[in-house]
Amino acid sequence: MLPNDPWLEQVKEAALEPDLPVIDAHHHLWSVELAAPKRSYDYMPADFLADTASGHRIVATVFVEARAARPEHLPEHMRPVAETAWLAEATAPLPGEKTALAAGIVAFADLNHPAAEDILQGHLRAGGGRLRGIRQSSTCSDDPAVVGGHPQNPPHRLLDPAFRRGFARLEPLGLSYDAWLYQPQLPELIDLARAFPGSTIIVDHLGGPLGAGRYAARREEGFNEWRQQIGELARCPNVFMKLGGSAMHMFGFEWEKRPLPPTSDELAAATAHFYHAAIDAFSPARCMFESNFPVDRERCSYGVLWNSFKKIAARYTMDEKLDLFCNTAASVYRLPQFISAAPAREQP
Repeated sequence: MLPNDPWLEQVKEAALEPDLPVIDAHHHLWSVELAAPKRSYDYMPADFLADTASGHRIVATVFVEARAARPEHLPEHMRPVAETAWLAEATAPLPGEKTALAAGIVAFADLNHPAAEDILQGHLRAGGGRLRGIRQSSTCSDDPAVVGGHPQNPPHRLLDPAFRRGFARLEPLGLSYDAWLYQPQLPELIDLARAFPGSTIIVDHLGGPLGAGRYAARREEGFNEWRQQIGELARCPNVFMKLGGSAMHMFGFEWEKRPLPPTSDELAAATAHFYHAAIDAFSPARCMFESNFPVDRERCSYGVLWNSFKKIAARYTMDEKLDLFCNTAASVYRLPQFISAAPAREQP
């Protein structure tokens, strides 16, 4: 049992549209024993699969780095390769498993490091053919309520010439870049996307809109600024958007402080304007839903979260839903075996 299971179990919902194929485009796994820094609880493949057994048809997932295994005996810049090796072994395909767990892997690499090419080659070897991209966070804020205890990154990383030299190695190796940043860094990401038009960039967690700390008092103004920035970012055809992460502390909803966890109606009512604005800017063909589990698990359950996504997506056609829930992720992360087509309509 995971720490907040009793709290989450107070709200249960039947899965909506249970036949709709879903690729969970962003989740994590880790071991207390192996993680650096140490985690407070294990979140292993069996734990995640137990969450996905919620009635939703999760056909595949994409794992994103989480400092899950970084042994200290290795040189610091090569430690993340051990996470990829651990993950590839821990999620080896099992006969009869309905979900292709970590069908795509997004690893961490210090692209600023002079040995960036060696790091990337190490990940490619360790990934067993499943490595699809790299993430090196650029989140940076002087507001503790925004950071929420997470490690700080140096300011203006995306503009750093050393980072860009490493970033330039991704495209020749066929690797995408997952961008994890806060709203104030969006202009720097726009600059990066324009400087590298051939590189595929996937924006995590809606591009980090902020509603915590000093941003709580200016939600409407902040939303309008974020919407303008992602509209500008969407003009770069090499950029794609992940739809999720809205249960995280930075949004400022504080669901975890309630006696009961939120329902899907409550989640949808509070967050739909973010999702609709992102989809309007990028189109369903360039957006993909993500659970961000177990991070978002601190505030809502897996089944309820995906129900909220499906309620938010109710206005779209079946082809658009297939893009949002499955096909965009399958295309961007090069998982063609999971591309799904809308059912043929019966002739009258």
